[in-house]
This record gives sequence, structure tokens and C-alpha cells, in this order.
Amino acid sequence: MIMLLKVLEIILFVCFSVNILYLFVFSLASLRRRRKERGRGSVPFRRIAVLIPAYKEDRVIMECVESCLQQDYPRDLYDIVVISDQMNPETNGRLAALPVTLEIVRFENSTKAKALNLAMSRLTGYDLALILDADNTIGPGYLRQINAVPFTGDIVGYQTHRTAKNKNTSLAYLDAVSEEINNSIFRQGHVNVGLSAALIGSGMVFDFELIKKVLSDIHAIGGFDRALELTLFKAGKRIDYLPDAFVLDEKVQNRRDFARQRRRWLSAQIHYLQEFIGDVPDALLSRNWNFCDKLFQQMSIPRLLLLGETFTIALVITCISWPVSLKWWGLFCLLVVSLLLAVPKRLYTRQLLVAVMELPETFFSMFLNLFRLKGANKRFIHTEHGRTP
Repeated sequence: MIMLLKVLEIILFVCFSVNILYLFVFSLASLRRRRKERGRGSVPFRRIAVLIPAYKEDRVIMECVESCLQQDYPRDLYDIVVISDQMNPETNGRLAALPVTLEIVRFENSTKAKALNLAMSRLTGYDLALILDADNTIGPGYLRQINAVPFTGDIVGYQTHRTAKNKNTSLAYLDAVSEEINNSIFRQGHVNVGLSAALIGSGMVFDFELIKKVLSDIHAIGGFDRALELTLFKAGKRIDYLPDAFVLDEKVQNRRDFARQRRRWLSAQIHYLQEFIGDVPDALLSRNWNFCDKLFQQMSIPRLLLLGETFTIALVITCISWPVSLKWWGLFCLLVVSLLLAVPKRLYTRQLLVAVMELPETFFSMFLNLFRLKGANKRFIHTEHGRTP
């Protein structure tokens, strides 16, 4: 029995070490801000389709649309397409009065992929497709920034810098910090070492015709961005990152919405790992490192669980054999350092210290999600938006 426990401890240590070293390496890589020339001379204006799927988003959709209408970009060269799914007639009436294309749909089982596919099937003649969420807002120069980037070689899209619109609760602040850690590790850190940036579901710009074709074969219920990037990487395509093109995104403000959102993400992670795991041998033989890296991310332990579980295991082993626990405490410290390096300096505030006090309860909520995954990827789980006072 003792031998079995020792073997189990070694296996867990190796597994956790691989996950934590991965975060540490890319967190370090993110510290070097890549300077890259995006093009020379004047860039011709391209036609842009701004796609905004909106499922029951009456509280936030107008702010999103208004920010899109206020762009410093030729008005005849971009169109705003709102796909309204189960929004109130009053909201649809207000949208219809604006210079936007309004697609009113009512799917039996609503998904983001369905909404985007329907809208794009009716659109032609565009160069770029920008996908936003209904709770996003963009600055006046945003379209000029994405217009200026080249689509060369295998680069077919860009993930822009999604950042927090609100930090009005401790949980929203933690969510804002988590978003920036993702930006550092999975986007800036990755492109700095020559890998593709991870997609995040909104603030994404693509070559229009290519994404129209790729999306037509994606019928994801949850985590459509995971399905999209795995499909693109499998085909040898790349995603770049625009750290200076900002999209403001509403952060979850209460534990119920946090649990629902993370449950959806965790379920999608497991689902797409199962769907694409069989493609790993071919990817390894063809040296498709972007696809292999993305599959590893699907296998990785979510950060919050990794943080809580590493601490818990270290604590338990300390009570059994403190010499053995030293390596676990070292691993925990390395994880903490990795995360701290990835947090922008502007977020090191007193509010962050207050928000950290929420971590134990938030970890417990995330841990319970492991037992609530059944059927989570068979129906759309909606996160309500609209900031509370």
C-alpha cells in the first residue's frame, strides 16, 4: 500500500510539474514585448464585416453597436451585422433604426456557430470578418488597426487584446486578472517563441472567405473558438496577436455566472480533446507544433484547479512526510511566480489583494464543476451580461 502511494505521488508530481513548467516558460517568454513591423506605406482600406451574435443580450447590445458605429473608418467600407436571437422586440426595434444589418433568428438550440454561419451565408464581397461578443466595446481607431495588419504566409487571422470592461466586484477583478494572464501566456508568450496565439471567442479578425468556409463545417455547441483554432492549426494555418488593439469585455460579477461559464469552458476542453486527440500522430510526423501545442492545452489542468490542488497536495503531504512535501511547496511557489509574472503591473492594486481572498471559495466552486460536466456540451450555457451597480 505504501509503495502504491509513493508511485501515485510520483505520477502526480510529474503531471503537475509538466503543467506548471509549461506556464512558467511561456510566462517568461511574454516579458519580451515583440516589436514587429506590420507593413510599410499607406494601407488600402479593406471591406470589413463586423459580426455580433447576440443571444438574449438586450442589456448590452446597444453599447456594443454604438462603439462600432463610432469608428474612424470609411463608413461605406464596413457593415455591422447583429444576429439577434431571442432578444426583445423593443431591442430589435432600436437596432432596426440604426445603420446596421439586423438578422433576427430563433434557433431551437441556439449556438454561436449557428448564428455566425447563418449571417456569413448571406454575406459576400468582404475582405475581413471581425467577430465580437455583444458585451464587447471597441475604441474609435480599432478598425484602422486591424485593417493595417498583413495576411501573409499561413497567417489567416489575428486575436486582438481583449481586456476587462469592468472590475466592480472582487470576482470581476479576478476574472480581469485571469484574462490578462491568458493574454500573456497563451498569446504574447506564444507568438514571441514563434507559435500561434490562442483564440478567445471574440475580438478575432480573419480573412473573410477563408473563415466563411471553415466556419461552415463547425457546428460546436460550446467552445466554438476551440473548435475553430484546432481546425485551423490542423490545416497548418496560424493566428497572430495584436496586443495594442483593445477590445473591452464584460467580466463575470457573481459566483453563479462564474461557475456556469467555467463549466462550459471545462466541458468544451474535454470534448475537443476527445475529438482531436486522434490527429496527434500525423501532427507529430508533419511537425505541426501549433496543433500539438493546442492539444496539450486541452489536456492541461485549468489554472485555478492547478493552483488549489497543488497547494492542497503540498499541505496533505506535509502532514505525512514534510521532507517529501518540500518539492511540492517548491512547485507551488514556481506556479505562483509564473502567474505573477504574467499579470500586468497596472493590476497590482489593493483591490487585487482583496480579490485574492476569494480564491479558496472560487477554487471550491470550480472543483465542484468537475462533477457537473455531464451533458454540459450538449446544450448552450448562456452567461448573462449587464453590469450591476
